[in-house]
Amino acid sequence: MPHPRLLLVYEPEKACFDRLVADGHAPERAAEISSYLAQSTDLAPEFAAIERAAADRGLGFSAVELDEAAAVLGKADRDTTLVWTLTDGIAYFRGGAAPALARLAGLRTIGADDSLFALCQDKFRSGAVLGALGLPVPQAGLARDGRWLVEPPASAKGWFVKPNRLGAKIGIWPDSHCHDLGQALELSRRVFRHYGDDVVVQPYVAGRNVRASFLDVTANGDMSALGVFLVESGGDFQTMADSLALYGDTGTAAKATGAYVEPELVALADSQPAADAGIRRIAQRLVSGLGLRDVFSIDLRVEADDTIHLIEFEVCPGLPCFDFRAYCRARWSMSLAEAMAETAARRLAG
Repeated sequence: MPHPRLLLVYEPEKACFDRLVADGHAPERAAEISSYLAQSTDLAPEFAAIERAAADRGLGFSAVELDEAAAVLGKADRDTTLVWTLTDGIAYFRGGAAPALARLAGLRTIGADDSLFALCQDKFRSGAVLGALGLPVPQAGLARDGRWLVEPPASAKGWFVKPNRLGAKIGIWPDSHCHDLGQALELSRRVFRHYGDDVVVQPYVAGRNVRASFLDVTANGDMSALGVFLVESGGDFQTMADSLALYGDTGTAAKATGAYVEPELVALADSQPAADAGIRRIAQRLVSGLGLRDVFSIDLRVEADDTIHLIEFEVCPGLPCFDFRAYCRARWSMSLAEAMAETAARRLAG
């Protein structure tokens, strides 16, 4: 019988960059867009550690580049193979194809089904679904190159403007919190000019930034495994420049010069236990009503009176990022490689 094996499918940063340039994107913009895939760059040096941790648990391990995935998955054994998709995407990135390929080949997967890989990458559509589930997500308008497709609701505190299908804070600038809708439309022109994307325009919500991370290492689906942390970065929100300074080659350079500064993570329950409990209920609703499972993250804003605003969810959280590593240490007392291997071993055993 074939040896049980974990296949980690990922889209390399350079492959995405080359494809975007070939499709007509300016190299500078292609570099910004492909930086979303810096988690692939950051995790690659740890493939050997994941392989060792998997071997300790009786598993084989292979990292599979996305362009090779169709051939590799098509030949994989259905009974002994588990597929974990590291990078998602349906527009500028293509990782969302991996869980669909796994389903086509009849292979088991870590994470949500492929329909959610598509949904979470379209902020406007996912917001509509989250609202229909009764979750506290801000209403949104949608604009394309200075023209409203859907007008946003009124807002006394201004609006927040972000690209609809781009990740990793790409296209979020210091002026993304704007105070009139004319400025919001101008931002939509800038995003369209740079990236060719629509923008979501939501009423600005106050509060502190919170990241909730989940990895179901023990395969019991219990929301006690959720790690809920305030992300104290010193600013109101993270911009594209802030994100670029943390990950990939830019983050590596910042570390070498001593300029790398990670945001501080503080357990929300230490200061706002009621909000922490509310976020766990939201996460459970996402699991039961939407189908999230195994591994995901949620971005939220929490006000001083414990009012919670759900901003978005991710089915492919940045595993090698500082916050997810910290979560694995705090909740599971494991390195990232150990937590990934243990999660896979439990799934294959089950």
